[in-house]
Amino acid sequence: MNLHEYQGKEILSSFGVNIQRGIVATTADEAVEAAKKLTEETGTGWHVIKAQVHAGGRGKGGGVKLAKNLKEVKEIADNIIGMNLVTPQTTKEGKKVNQVLITEDVYYPGDNEPDEYYMSVLLDRAQGKNMIMYSPEGGMDIETVAEKTPDKIFTEVIDPATGILPFQARKIAFNLGLSGKAFKEMCKFVTSLYKAYEGSDSSLFEINPVLKTSDDKIMAVDSKVTLDDSALFRHKDYEAMRDIREEDAAEVEAKKAGLSYVNLDGNVGCMVNGAGLAMATMDLIKQAGGEPANFLDVGGTADAKRVEEAFRLILKDEKVEAILINIFGGIVRCDRVAEGVVEAYKNLGDQIKVPIIVRLQGTNADLAKEIIDNSGLNVESAVLFKEAADKVHEVLS
Repeated sequence: MNLHEYQGKEILSSFGVNIQRGIVATTADEAVEAAKKLTEETGTGWHVIKAQVHAGGRGKGGGVKLAKNLKEVKEIADNIIGMNLVTPQTTKEGKKVNQVLITEDVYYPGDNEPDEYYMSVLLDRAQGKNMIMYSPEGGMDIETVAEKTPDKIFTEVIDPATGILPFQARKIAFNLGLSGKAFKEMCKFVTSLYKAYEGSDSSLFEINPVLKTSDDKIMAVDSKVTLDDSALFRHKDYEAMRDIREEDAAEVEAKKAGLSYVNLDGNVGCMVNGAGLAMATMDLIKQAGGEPANFLDVGGTADAKRVEEAFRLILKDEKVEAILINIFGGIVRCDRVAEGVVEAYKNLGDQIKVPIIVRLQGTNADLAKEIIDNSGLNVESAVLFKEAADKVHEVLS
């Protein structure tokens, strides 16, 4: 589950991470009031207006602006709220901005020049351990840094059994070229950041930039946080942060129906039970010359109701030219799945305008094939994987 910047900062702050303070606003008038309050609390005269969408590169799309007075705060907020923000990480249509974050200006003058760093905490799957990735080149696309100056990307592997150790925090601060007060502040920042990552059951914490202010404070100016969905039962307060306006409508609907669904860009809809079989089915579609339009796992109870819900989800995608149903009847009997397919097909009536290939293997597979073949519907049955692939190829040709 992805979070907005302001939500990620709330979590960071709760674990003692120093953050750039801000207030969320949904209207231009609220933005002005937020700016006034920040001025009273922090003394900041300028404010940064940030679009709150689940996408990086907001500044490149015009979603991050500096306001030097309250008049500019209102004008900028009014322009950003409601706009479709297009960034390198959105579709060409962009994402609608429903709210903005009004933040304090932390690039104030002082004895030293401000400096920016990149830092993220994530899982190193190869080693089965957590990892802190960091770079002195903050505020830039980390992919560009990795491509052009890979020597400026550092990693520190953290053993989950021990957590981050003091020498590791010091090593990170040293590699970032810090000393004195900034060195100590960075050690504290890194330790608190890792605790936030671990304590919130996140799969990613990305801070870009981490800022060293002109008076050597270290703080998170931005935050990109992805929470582990499987751990949300332990964090009901985090689960309440979900913004379904930022998510794919079909995926939200599938979640409510208890289906595992991921929307893709292909032309063949998939309805499968089991993640492994789903991946194999997607490979099958590719080999047949098609492209999978979705990942859809109906689970172990592929009854008529779930099959109908799955049909509805797949058919909402106008790019779908065919549907491949590939069910293994281990827990569920194939004949019951076949009956469910026929019943769901009849209930949907004219909504189904694309050919359907059904491959059912397992308990009562022969009986299931008879049910499909004798249904009189525009449904073709297959027994072997290759046979299913050939039928997909035929309907797409």
